[in-house]
Amino acid sequence: MDRETRLVRELVGTHGRTYAEEAGVRLRDTPQPLYRLLVLAHLLSARIRGSVAVATARALREAGLADPGRMAAAGRQARVDALGRGGYRRYDERTADQLGAEAELLNDRWGGDLRRLREEADGEVPALRRLLQEFNGIGPTGADIFLREVQGVWPQVAPYLDQKALQGAERLGLPADPARLLAAAGRTDPAVLAAALVRASVDKEVARDIRERASA
Repeated sequence: MDRETRLVRELVGTHGRTYAEEAGVRLRDTPQPLYRLLVLAHLLSARIRGSVAVATARALREAGLADPGRMAAAGRQARVDALGRGGYRRYDERTADQLGAEAELLNDRWGGDLRRLREEADGEVPALRRLLQEFNGIGPTGADIFLREVQGVWPQVAPYLDQKALQGAERLGLPADPARLLAAAGRTDPAVLAAALVRASVDKEVARDIRERASA
């Protein structure tokens, strides 16, 4: 087994878990899980620890705000309170407003169903990325997060290794070449590979540990 393959497989074996899975989202191509992924992508895109964003996504679900209808109908304070319980206090009021506006747009334009957004984009990744950014609070980073994670159930998006994932590859000493990374990962779901690479990108200790494991 060559060095690239050892590194990638060690990374996936140790950190091969999507952020959706970590947040308790059983991702399927149905409206509610897709919406919960959109909210998670929104939360993760802020300058805040990933663990806080994941905990907050769980707190929103526990507060009953797991679909766009309930999110839009909830009062601002209910959203602020749920964000606070997740530890998302730095941006709570602004994010509460954004989540309300996001849910309203999803309901009004796509009937609460992100699969209709996909249909409007004809499944084309650039169009999907553009439409996702029409949501208040979802910028290029949030769109990339959503697309990285959703590729497991939207195969037309795969493989999606964005710049953040490729930065993780570079930190590990791997080539920033999606084709070579995918080949080294074998049958690993591209969404899992992407999430593992992102973890190496955002955490120097993860990257150092994987390099040491692979060279042992």
